Amino acid sequence: MSKKTRKKPNRARRSSPKIRSETGGRNLTSQAGLIPVIKFLDGLGFSGLFHQVVRHERQPNARYLLGEAVFLVLIGLAGGARSLSQCLVLWSDGVLQRVAGWVRIPDESTVGRLFKEVSERHISELENLVHEARKRVWGRALRAGTSRIAIQCQRWVDVDSSVKTVYGRQEGSAKGYNPHKRGAPSYHPLLAFCTDTKEILQAWLRTGSAYTSNGIVAFMKQLLAQLPTSHRMVFRADSGFFVGALMDFLDAGGHGYLIKVKLKGLAQLLARQHGTPIRHQPGWEQCKFSYRANDWKPSRLFVAVRCRKAPAADHAQGELLPLAQYDYFCYVTTEPLSPWQAHRTYGQRATSETWIEEAKNQTGLAHLKTNRFLANAALFQCAVLAYNTLRWMALLSANATLKRWEPRTVRTFLIRVAGKLLGGANQLRIKLPRQHLHPKVWEDWLALSQPL
Repeated sequence: MSKKTRKKPNRARRSSPKIRSETGGRNLTSQAGLIPVIKFLDGLGFSGLFHQVVRHERQPNARYLLGEAVFLVLIGLAGGARSLSQCLVLWSDGVLQRVAGWVRIPDESTVGRLFKEVSERHISELENLVHEARKRVWGRALRAGTSRIAIQCQRWVDVDSSVKTVYGRQEGSAKGYNPHKRGAPSYHPLLAFCTDTKEILQAWLRTGSAYTSNGIVAFMKQLLAQLPTSHRMVFRADSGFFVGALMDFLDAGGHGYLIKVKLKGLAQLLARQHGTPIRHQPGWEQCKFSYRANDWKPSRLFVAVRCRKAPAADHAQGELLPLAQYDYFCYVTTEPLSPWQAHRTYGQRATSETWIEEAKNQTGLAHLKTNRFLANAALFQCAVLAYNTLRWMALLSANATLKRWEPRTVRTFLIRVAGKLLGGANQLRIKLPRQHLHPKVWEDWLALSQPL
């Protein structure tokens, strides 16, 4: 064979060696990154806080408590489970059981039965549990110097609703607005996000026939009762929350709002206003005016912008100067913003829709369901806790990359990591890979398992 035709050796990859498989490996895990999550919740005092806030009692001879079931589901959802059975499969990992202190894991029927024991009072207490855990995290973030959210005088809160299609006959599901699967029964959760931290401040699971703003005043009363009275909240929402009673409530408490306007004849109302050109924005005009709707007592400030549409190619023949056509955007607000600033600020609300999709599709929000509505509402709060736990860990880490990552990304790079548990009963060590694709983020993630 000549030198020209001789095959060159591959310098990047050699022939793979023969492998012999063996079983019997002990103390191995593929979810080593869940250990910091477990230890983070332990350091937060989650178990004690649960029993302090949620008063669920069982018979003295009961082996499992509701708090243990909530913890089991919370960690399962953080690890990517999409059902109760998948939560239990995840917990079949002996390393996780040992790290979390489990002597025996309940079966799926036992977990389901525990959640079916809850009452409306327990759901309210689970909602309060989210608030109490948040207060502890914000306090620790302030002391650690990673965030000043706890002492900010003003916070923007994005409120929105979502639709979760239901398959089967789940209690509380109903036909309503469902753009994903028309005519299918669904739930219609209501959520409030903290814009600064991306966490869910409060969430309600509602029947699918509920209108977007149903119960919004009671929802806001509960939320504001859990926030410092000296702090001002600015409510930002779409036109589904353009409700006079809500604005009356916020006005009375000295809070603000930026809400998209929904009125009959809005285009005609805006067409009568005098618009001024917006600097550096060709084709855009803005205006502001006071307006009082029929059922309102006071007049409120409206701000609007309009963008001129390109003339239609098929306008009437001989029409030399066709009438200008505009796209209008109008908001009611209490904030000292120009109409253009209000429009840009409202546009930032779109990120909350992204957070909702992350919570629904990546941490199982409203995905775990039984045939009981209250049980589903309790599982819904478990998903809120799972989503928030990942957000809280990012907040306390002060790692900018971790704060940007979605739960799915956290799961891919930080949770699904191989490990081997070493040590005896009193002193445990976890042996981890030497190299990591994101070493700084991984280092900060592991540091969250240490008490602050």
